[in-house]
Amino acid sequence: MLAGGEAFAQTTAPVKARNVVLVHGAWADGSSWGEVIPRLQAAGLNVTAVQNPLSSLADSLAETRRALALQDGPTVLAGHSWSGTVVSEAGMDDKVTALVYVAARAPDAGEDFVALSGKFPAGAARAGVQEHEGYTKLSEDAFLKYFANGVPREKAKVLYAVQGPTARLRCSATGLRWRPGAPSRTGTRCPSSTRPSIPTSNASWPSA
Repeated sequence: MLAGGEAFAQTTAPVKARNVVLVHGAWADGSSWGEVIPRLQAAGLNVTAVQNPLSSLADSLAETRRALALQDGPTVLAGHSWSGTVVSEAGMDDKVTALVYVAARAPDAGEDFVALSGKFPAGAARAGVQEHEGYTKLSEDAFLKYFANGVPREKAKVLYAVQGPTARLRCSATGLRWRPGAPSRTGTRCPSSTRPSIPTSNASWPSA
């Protein structure tokens, strides 16, 4: 019994990751992780920030998978906002040992992101969405007041300047590394039993 227990413990021990891949969400870009990256590097981790094209789920997945292909071992994959959908599917990569959702929703397989978003009250920032030729940006007022509230104003204005135009996306995750489980406090299904909750704005990652 003891030998069997030891063998079980060895096969279920968590794998320690040495890499972190960060995927930004809508109305942002890779530089938005600027406050997070140095802290992860100081912890001895190799960090890659994906330049998410925000043009389609397929394009975002392709860019994320390119980044994962360059990792040399166990990797934590983190997604912000809309990229909860991206990491849910890209997380099927064998190198991915954990998923992190930063102010993001974790859709079930085949669940439409827009339909999932419709189950919750629209955020105040949505009133500032400006569309041009199928792509959207947030107005400066909406970005500073509602999207990056909690971020120092000077830093928030830089984030506003580098926000990536985001296509009007309607997409579904087709495959998931982990099947989502019980509902979280926000009502979305979480893929893990570890679900810390920290009150913050949508732009939580640069205010870390």
